[in-house]
Amino acid sequence: MHLKSRLKRIQLKLIGRASEFSLEARIYHSICIVAFFALAYNVPFNYFVGLPKAALICLIALSGFAWLYYVSRVKKKFTYSVLGLGLFGNVFFTAIYFINSGVNGPTLILFALFFYLLSATAPKHQQWIWLLVNIVVVTSLCVIQYIIPSWVPSSYENELSRYTDTISAYMVVIISIFYSLRYIRINYETEKKSAIDKALDIELKNIQLELVNGEKNKLFSIVAHDLRSPLASIQSYLELLTAFPLKEEEKKEIELKLLSLTKNTSNMMANLLSWSKSQLEGVQVNTQTLNLMKTLRDMLKVETSIAHEKEIILTYHIDENIYVQADANMLMLVIRNLINNAIKFTPEGGNIQIMVVVDDDCRITVTDSGKGIAESDQKHVFSLKAKSTFGTNNEKGVGLGLILCKEFIELQKGSIEFRSTQGRGTSFTVSIPVTKLNIDSSSQQSEWSDIME
Repeated sequence: MHLKSRLKRIQLKLIGRASEFSLEARIYHSICIVAFFALAYNVPFNYFVGLPKAALICLIALSGFAWLYYVSRVKKKFTYSVLGLGLFGNVFFTAIYFINSGVNGPTLILFALFFYLLSATAPKHQQWIWLLVNIVVVTSLCVIQYIIPSWVPSSYENELSRYTDTISAYMVVIISIFYSLRYIRINYETEKKSAIDKALDIELKNIQLELVNGEKNKLFSIVAHDLRSPLASIQSYLELLTAFPLKEEEKKEIELKLLSLTKNTSNMMANLLSWSKSQLEGVQVNTQTLNLMKTLRDMLKVETSIAHEKEIILTYHIDENIYVQADANMLMLVIRNLINNAIKFTPEGGNIQIMVVVDDDCRITVTDSGKGIAESDQKHVFSLKAKSTFGTNNEKGVGLGLILCKEFIELQKGSIEFRSTQGRGTSFTVSIPVTKLNIDSSSQQSEWSDIME
């Protein structure tokens, strides 16, 4: 096995790599190598069967093929080398014809082999030329021998040497044809497989492009609709404030609605910008050791205030000594989106609980008592196929929050999952790696179990 792989490496080095040479050039190199060995065999063979002149010409041809191979393989001048082969080969076999008994020797079948090998490698615009040259040369030689037979004397000492030479030439021809056809077929199959792989790759990329375009079109449609709606509402409220005299209670109510709409629109824009940046530029993840409570504290205070405005009780239980390995900005965006969704779909008087349990990793769970997710929609929660629905106070989103949550958590080597029962609430759990634990995990798990029960 080692010998076989070694021989393949040598063959590849002699013939050339597909990245450097065309298929025709590689076939040409293989033919030059076969011709080189065939001539190397014929030099001593012709000499020992009593054909010293043929042996000398084969030696000259051996040098010629070596030079042609060098021009194509090393100098990388394939077209010039093929042209040289055509001229040199016709001159060589013409000389062999006169020296080696003409039609009574094996030269005609060697002419046929030469044309086969030349036409297999020559550029397309040269093939018809070499066909005409071959026919003219061979026909002319036969006519000359017929008219002036003395120009082509018999070079064999006896019938045995003639038969031996013919059989030897036949062996060279069929071995050359077999090797060249085998090489062509192997490369054809390789090229065919490569073409099929490329076609499949292109088809796959086209499908992916169609999906991306579909998602892009849907996103633009969602953005155009869902951003226009709150902006139109903000405009209407501002027109009310400026156009009509309103009571203080009415003004306060409109101001609160304006504040709510502005916050909601701001969150939508933040998600949209984060998603767009991740798609266009890629995301740079800067994971480091973070104290979980210190990282989330300010954000949780803001979200508690937002929940309070909707008369929702938001509670969180996070030990001060939990450390995680995460990107601070990504982690805050994920948890903020989960809490915002919980507030959005929880009615007034509901409650939201945020719990953290540490085991092999850190699991942050956001549970609400909202309307839940319909079973038919649950499989699309983390994709743009998810329906953009209104919250309990007609809050709207562009459907990117949970997509970002999944993408950003997975970039931090974490995971996200959820459970939901329509009409009874939803629970999202984010798992992220921990680095240092100063907490009694068992007591936390016990506390979480008591709350869930």
